[in-house]
Parts: sequence; structure tokens; C-alpha cells
Amino acid sequence: MRLAGRRLVLGVSGGIASYKTCTLARRLTEAGALVDVVLTRAAAEFVGPVTFEALTGRPVLTSLWDRGRPLSHIHLAHDPELVAVAPATAHLLARAAQGLADDPLTAILLAANVPVLLAPAMNDRMYAHPATQRNLATLRERGWTIVGPATGGLAEGPSDLAGRMSEPEELFAWIERLLRAGKSALAGKRVVVTAGPTREALDPVRVVTNRSSGRMGYALAEAAFARGADVLLLSGPTTLPAPAGVALERVETTEQLAGAVGAALKRADVLVMAAAPSDFRPASPAKQKRPRGGKGLTLTLAPTPDVLATTKRLRKRGATVVGFAFETGAALKRPRQKLVDKALDLVVVNCADEPGAGAEVETNRVTLLTREGQRELPLMSKRDVAEQILDAVEQLR
Repeated sequence: MRLAGRRLVLGVSGGIASYKTCTLARRLTEAGALVDVVLTRAAAEFVGPVTFEALTGRPVLTSLWDRGRPLSHIHLAHDPELVAVAPATAHLLARAAQGLADDPLTAILLAANVPVLLAPAMNDRMYAHPATQRNLATLRERGWTIVGPATGGLAEGPSDLAGRMSEPEELFAWIERLLRAGKSALAGKRVVVTAGPTREALDPVRVVTNRSSGRMGYALAEAAFARGADVLLLSGPTTLPAPAGVALERVETTEQLAGAVGAALKRADVLVMAAAPSDFRPASPAKQKRPRGGKGLTLTLAPTPDVLATTKRLRKRGATVVGFAFETGAALKRPRQKLVDKALDLVVVNCADEPGAGAEVETNRVTLLTREGQRELPLMSKRDVAEQILDAVEQLR
């Protein structure tokens, strides 16, 4: 569990979005965090303390005057590694900006000497009001992290303006980053990750592509963001949602991927080439859809650019470069040669023909190959594989 034993306070103020905080509390607890929930009086009108006690397995603080718990707000201000407030209403933001301490949550915010994350949620006009914007500016100057708000439906109806609280998974990603970044060698580094397949046009309707889903590259981008890195994800066509906090640039063809990688390399401290670019493209793509016909179709394929090879002369000095080898069988001869020929620091060897591994699944089994040796990993989720790969990258750096 990535957050095992990490302690945080999860504050909840009185907004309808507090129902989403239940999901966040459960997600944090499942990740191993010790979550102490603090409700304002208004928040308890939306979601009762029993709900959060059931989700976290820990008592919930609702009042400065709870019997048997003297000075709980002071202990909670000193013990945690992070204080997060979701939702943070306009009223809560105003009180926090002014340094008020008239309930447990604002008292904790005033006494805490740890990172603070706020997830604003309110009516779009309330959010846009100059008073709210000044309060947010004050809190940012204090060094607090503000996540959101997003656009979308509000309690009173549809809206295309900001006001809606960010989704629990996005808030989880930011909380994980704030908790983990301080212990990572990747914090503050520029990490470029490629992901997914590329597609080469046969005609305006058909393409030549491969089975890559992009899950491995997206998991690597998420894991690098959690470690505090500045992440750029260069993605071929996938159906995956953009990872929270990650800059996403989409490409279609192998040539476009090569151009995007080349442009990003000047600043990249780490390059992770998890994409599966098409090795060939139709030599003469048709401008109109080819008729089906009855005699079949003979294609002439031309090689596409070797994206990883083209990076050798463009890499930033001292950059760590990770390549992937998508192989069938257990042979490592070609990946070892790839390590040398393309001047890589690490090659991740995917087994394409092993059950539960490779493309179009959520798990993977890989071998990590460096000049010093190799390490085989058991079958695990692609996010867990990503953590192992980035552990190896940090050791190499």
C-alpha cells in the first residue's frame, strides 16, 4: 500500500460535495493512510460522523467541546503529515484566510505546520467573486495547495464555469504527491513518458496499429507525478483519462511521436519510452477509402522512424533513459543489444505471450535489464510495475 502508515487530517466543510469526500476517505484508507476526519457543524448536516467513522475506522472530531477529548484539535494539528479540506466552501476559505479558529477545523488549520491542500467547492458566482479570489490568493501565498475547482454540474443545475469540487481520484493523486514527494529523488525533475500505440493511415478509414492500450505508460506518468516530478505524457490514441496533474500531449503517428519527443528532450531529466510505436506504415496511403474487392489487398510497408534511436543526440546531459522491449518468449538477446545500441540506462522487457501480461490487460510481468544485471518481477498491477521501474530509475540517478 503506497500510503501505509501515513497520517493526515481530512477536513470537511458544509457543502453538498461532501458526499464525494466519503469516496476520498475510503480511497485514502484503502491505500493504508491513517485518516482523521474533522467535520464542521455545517458538514455534519450533509454527512454524519458515523459514515466517516465506518469508512476510516477512526473517531471523527466535530466540536471543540467533545467530552473525553480535550485539546484534540491541537494534537491533530501536530501529529499529521498533511491537512486536506474537501470540500472547502467559500465560508471556510474566508475564515481560514483571516486566521479564525472558532471550530476544530479552522483551529487545526491555524496551528498546523504541515502542507495544506484545499479543494474549493461552491456556486460558480461565489467562486468568481473578488472576495473569494482574494482569499484564495492569500492562502496560496501561505504556501497552501489549491486543487480545482472544476467545471460541470452544480447542485443548482448545469454550469460551464468553475465551482464544482474536483473528483476524488484527482484529489487522491495530489494528496499522494504531497505526502511522497519529499522522499523522492524525482521531486522537481522533468520526466517525459510516452504511452500507447501509434496509428498509420492505410486510407482515411483504416489504420495499421498494434495492441498497446497505453496503461503501462499512463501508470508510469501517475507514479512519477506522485513522486513530485513535473510530468509530460506523450500519448498515442487511447481511451484512458488524462492522469491528474500531468501535462498531456496527444499524437497519432510514429513521426508525430518522434517530433514530440525531440521537442521535449531539451528539458527532460528522465525519458521513459513506454509507447509502442508502429514499426511500419503503408508506403502509399490512399486518399480515398479503398474498396473491399474480392481479390484481397497487397500492401507495401515502409519503416517508420526509430524514435528511441533518434533521441541519442538530443538528450540532456545526465538524463536517465528507459526503453521498453515488447518480446515473445523469454529471450533477452535483443533487449540486451538494445541497451547498448541505443545507449539506454534501463530496458523493461515485456512478455507479450504470457497470461496476464503485455497489452490490453491491467497487469504485467516484466524483467528490468541494466548493464549491471537483470531482475525479474512477478505478475503485478501495472501501477505496481511502474513503482518498481521508478525505484530503479531513482537508484540509477
